[in-house]
Amino acid sequence: MNPISFMSANYVGRQVSYNITEGWMQGENAAIAHFKPVETYAERLDEVLRDVRGLGFEAIDIWLAHLGPGWATERHIEVARDRLKQHRLNPVSLAGWFGATAEEFERSCKLAAALNITILGGITSLLETDRPTLVRLLKEYNLRLALENHAEKTPEALLARIGDGGEGTIGAALDTGWFATQGYDPVDAVRKLGQYIFHVHLNDVMETGTHHTCRYGAGIVPVEGCVRALQKIGYEGVITIEHEPEQFDPTEDIRASFAMLREWLS
Repeated sequence: MNPISFMSANYVGRQVSYNITEGWMQGENAAIAHFKPVETYAERLDEVLRDVRGLGFEAIDIWLAHLGPGWATERHIEVARDRLKQHRLNPVSLAGWFGATAEEFERSCKLAAALNITILGGITSLLETDRPTLVRLLKEYNLRLALENHAEKTPEALLARIGDGGEGTIGAALDTGWFATQGYDPVDAVRKLGQYIFHVHLNDVMETGTHHTCRYGAGIVPVEGCVRALQKIGYEGVITIEHEPEQFDPTEDIRASFAMLREWLS
């Protein structure tokens, strides 16, 4: 069975009481402000990890607002390692924006390496501005960059960014909901991305044109069909449950989606 992980960005609305009125960055900035003080970091991280473990997860994707390369000190990292071990949660990726410069990107690489993470799942403009340096840093830190499709409307557009794959270092973090948001069939995207899929953000959305996530089966994404397509291409990597609502707590939806995914994979 594929490992199943919890995306910690599912809690994007938590620090504003699930009342995001000014867009994603309102929730992200509130989370950074909440987690950045090192004096309270252990207690506040514990709250997140305890809830994730309580849902039955054994793996977690760490959103950079919960531990970010731009602000995390050695003490933050020590605490994160300790608390992840204490809660028996395996960190499988860093998730987010990895910067525009080589220096910013390398900070993300160092953070991932410090947590024994091998996947950076997200976006960086360094891919376009200095691809050789990006590939060199990925190889140096034994990492793979899994590009998440947001703006890309088709798998061909994502494959164009992946290019030659950077000697096996660059691939896709397939986001099923974002392909559906863009009006593209995510099952077909699985088939076309194939071996370039390094990581999966499995989510459902309510409708095309807007990105409002929901529990599996409540939206337009053929979620089980995506899972079957992943099995058909022999994908053995992590499948991350992603559900990031701005106006309500996703806990019960995630609990239900987790049960469905385990059944499909069993």
